[in-house]
Amino acid sequence: MTTKPTALRPAGALPAGLLPTAPTRADFAPRALARRALPGPWGARRVVQESLAALFAGGLGGLIQLADSGPGAALAAGLAAAALCLLRRGLPGPVLVLTGAAVGGYGGFLPVLVLAGWSAGYRIARPPVLTAVFCLAFNAVVGLSLTLNTDGLPVRANLVVSSVGFLLLAVLPAVVGRYRAQRRALLTALQERNAQLLRERAMIAHQARLRERHRIAQDMHDSLGHQLALIAVHTGALEVDRSLTGPQREAVGVLRQAATGAMRELREVVGLLRDDTLPEAGGVEAVEQLVEASRAAGAAVVLARAGEPRPLPAASGHAAYRIVQEGLTNAHKHAPGARITVSLRYEPDALVVEVHNGPPPAGADGAVRGGQGLTGLHERARLLGGMVHAGTAADGGFRLAGVLPYDGAGRPDGADAGLPDDLGLGLPVPPDPTPRRSPALGCAIGAGLVLLASLGALAWAVVTFFHMIDNATLPRQTFDALAVGSSEQEVRRQLPAGSRQMTNDYRHQGPPVPAGASCSWFISGEDTDALETETVLRLCFRDGRFVEKQHYAAR
Repeated sequence: MTTKPTALRPAGALPAGLLPTAPTRADFAPRALARRALPGPWGARRVVQESLAALFAGGLGGLIQLADSGPGAALAAGLAAAALCLLRRGLPGPVLVLTGAAVGGYGGFLPVLVLAGWSAGYRIARPPVLTAVFCLAFNAVVGLSLTLNTDGLPVRANLVVSSVGFLLLAVLPAVVGRYRAQRRALLTALQERNAQLLRERAMIAHQARLRERHRIAQDMHDSLGHQLALIAVHTGALEVDRSLTGPQREAVGVLRQAATGAMRELREVVGLLRDDTLPEAGGVEAVEQLVEASRAAGAAVVLARAGEPRPLPAASGHAAYRIVQEGLTNAHKHAPGARITVSLRYEPDALVVEVHNGPPPAGADGAVRGGQGLTGLHERARLLGGMVHAGTAADGGFRLAGVLPYDGAGRPDGADAGLPDDLGLGLPVPPDPTPRRSPALGCAIGAGLVLLASLGALAWAVVTFFHMIDNATLPRQTFDALAVGSSEQEVRRQLPAGSRQMTNDYRHQGPPVPAGASCSWFISGEDTDALETETVLRLCFRDGRFVEKQHYAAR
């Protein structure tokens, strides 16, 4: 009998924050939204963990934000960070996108970005959804960072800093979280598979013991029972022989009674060896009983025979019986009310058994799925040298057919020699499947790529920083040699390119700028007595002439 397979959910695959499912009205009920945003179970340990995480994210985020803004903004950022931290388990995708948008303008959300990246990698199991979420979060980080630009960085430097920060604080935790989720799913699957193999091993061993008991019982019944019956018959004939004396006739009677007692004890032993709880195996002659039982249940079943009946081995007859039984069971289960035709065709070299049912009525599940019943039929027919076919018929129904040879020779001895027999029962078991690659390799490659990209961006930032310093530095000898009143073009040929980012904090310090003049600021690069001060060189131009030069100490 086949069973419908249950759609198993991969172990360790947690509910995704963004799933392309069609919402219903019940999904927007307050309790449903609360369960979605804060999924359980909420045990004492879970409450403590989430509370500590929210306090950590909110407290640290508030302290980071306090360095850039006032206490009010820091408190608001801390509370928002704590709320996003609590929602990251149920809504990892939206929380990551919102956190990325907030990080673009407020540094207090950096701790939440790490936790949101971890949760997204751990809980969003579908790669397309995970990729889309991270793309949206990255665009939010970069877009708001370039728009607000609270640090006054140039576009290229701002883009590099935002990208590197997102890779290290969001993508890298997501890779680690994805590895943990895959490792947990793999371990759970291995545990379930091991439990299933143990159950199957016990079932195979039990079936092997039953077959061996039946074989021993049959051998004892056929050999010992026959010999004991002969002894009883001959002793009974000798007992009435008139040529025997009284003592001889008495001895023969004792032998006959011993043979009869031995036969009785043999029958008891055979009865113990046989498993009487199992149904007797049916044959082709029992197919009509199956058809009559289905008719009695209200099904429209037609039995058709063709060809000259031929004797079948017991195994082939039983296989034919099982094929009809399986086909009728599937038809009753998946196509109730449909017309069923059972055919037995005696071909020249094999018996063809076929069960065909019409299309199921409207509303019935007509998809017959291959369960253990069909798998067992395939194996049974294969061992007999035949075959079984199951599939959808042209009229929309289902067809189950088997071809069983008359000799029933099956596969030759040693055909399964390539399969190991680790049960010690003479039964072949399939080899272990090819081991799957560990998820650690893919996650390690992803983490390595993130680190390489971050190191490359960091190296670029270091080179760019020193280049900016070189452009902003004007040697003191060159500054002293510049003569006021010279042409602006002549002076600028002796000056470096300059860097507004390196001198922006010094522009509002020092003497006032001459009226109508445009100035350029540089640093001298000289060592000063105070580490927090820098010697600033200012050159001012007006109407194409060099009108003023100033140097002053700035903080």
